[in-house]
Amino acid sequence: MAWRMLTVAALGASVAFGAAAAEPRMALVIGNSAYQAVAELPNPANDAKAMAELLTAAGFEVATAPDLGQAEMRRAIGDFAARVAEKGQDTVALVFYAGHGLQVDGENFLVPVDARISREADVPLQTVRLADVMNALAAVPSKTRIVLIDACRNNPFSEINKVVGRGLAIVDAPAGSIVSYSTAPGSEAEDGAGANSPYTGALLTVAKEPGVPIEQAFKRVRYAVHQATAGRQTPWESSSLTTDFAFFPGVSTSSAPVVAATDTKPPAGKAGGGAAGQKVAAVGGPRTAVRSVDSWRNELKAKSQFEAYEQVIREDSLEAYQAYLQLFSAAPFQTRVREIVDRRKVMVAWYTAVTVNTPASFELFMTQNPGTDLFGTAQRLFGRASNRQIAIATPIQIAAPCICAPPVQPTRRELRRTERSEKKSTKTVKRTTVRDDGPPPPPPHAGPSGPPISIGIGIIGGGMIPHGPSHGPSGPSVGPSGHSHGPVGPSGGSGGFQRGSPMGLGR
Repeated sequence: MAWRMLTVAALGASVAFGAAAAEPRMALVIGNSAYQAVAELPNPANDAKAMAELLTAAGFEVATAPDLGQAEMRRAIGDFAARVAEKGQDTVALVFYAGHGLQVDGENFLVPVDARISREADVPLQTVRLADVMNALAAVPSKTRIVLIDACRNNPFSEINKVVGRGLAIVDAPAGSIVSYSTAPGSEAEDGAGANSPYTGALLTVAKEPGVPIEQAFKRVRYAVHQATAGRQTPWESSSLTTDFAFFPGVSTSSAPVVAATDTKPPAGKAGGGAAGQKVAAVGGPRTAVRSVDSWRNELKAKSQFEAYEQVIREDSLEAYQAYLQLFSAAPFQTRVREIVDRRKVMVAWYTAVTVNTPASFELFMTQNPGTDLFGTAQRLFGRASNRQIAIATPIQIAAPCICAPPVQPTRRELRRTERSEKKSTKTVKRTTVRDDGPPPPPPHAGPSGPPISIGIGIIGGGMIPHGPSHGPSGPSVGPSGHSHGPVGPSGGSGGFQRGSPMGLGR
């Protein structure tokens, strides 16, 4: 991508034209001529060069970007928006584009030089949306935003003629912006036989005049192009400007007033006279209220056919065109105006259908506009919108919740053992504290605590074992020595042992 800053010549040109803009002015100028997949366009490069020189003279800091591919074009727009943001909120930002342009499904696309479009899906993938350009400018604080599109040449990609409408679609300029097309929506622009296109050539002439508000300048450009092309091309703009802007400051030196074709008063005493019935030409101000067909008819009927024709072309109002057709029927002007009205009605209906984007809106468009170049696109979008509504409206079947108890799931043995181990490990063990500093236990008692227990050794085969005293009247007899004697067994031993073991070991 080639960038060329035209700031060196700005001083001399500004002095020549008397430009002394107070606010920062930034401009991006793109001219795509050297298309790679289709025939080259000779004039966009010339138009971009001439516009860059004009804007430099008008006090703009201009960045020129000729013959851009898609990636370069996107980068150029992003870089330009960043530079506008750096300049501050009082900046005037202007983008000029010359080259091929297309509309698909109600959207406008600017075509880079490296685009190779063979089907509808290629358009959004290989081009740059006009909406992206406008959104990039609207996203940064700026005082005024101007977008000039000298495109709408005939579609060079024959493979998609069935899905591409003629010209560009209507856009609605956001607040603080103005968008100008080289021809009306839905129409094709001419490249021109001279060094510049009819649109750029007229703009180069009109914009140089000091003190002409930009909206009035475009009215003059429209009539000049319309006349130069014998009614085949009529520029169009959408304006939501909230502040004044003129390319060159000063007082207009034109013999015709700035609002030459819009400030003519109807004859006194006739309907539509007075402030309420007149066209208020707010110089650089907000949009004026839409006038009715009756109001326009009351104003135009006092004029000649040519005067009325010039006024309605400059004004470019559907209501003004309709009023003209009710009053004048002579050719060729009546034929030209009729063609403008018929095409404008189609494009307004198309803009409404695409904006609403419902099956009913596309069905209404097809009913009112059969046989137009947009009928096939309307059928396709009708199908898409219908499928979308079916998908949204179809209820999702949800099973009733089960109120029965859930089945018991088998538990693995390892899990039970783990749980038991965890329970066991978490059981609190009561511990007793043993103190070593307490008094020692009492010593064992040495004295007899009861009758003495005699311990003897039993002698197998005989012998007497002395025993303690008898514990009952039926016990053994007590001898003279005071000991009891049990019966003598056959072996001569004692016949019984008290508290003795079988071996006679007493405890």
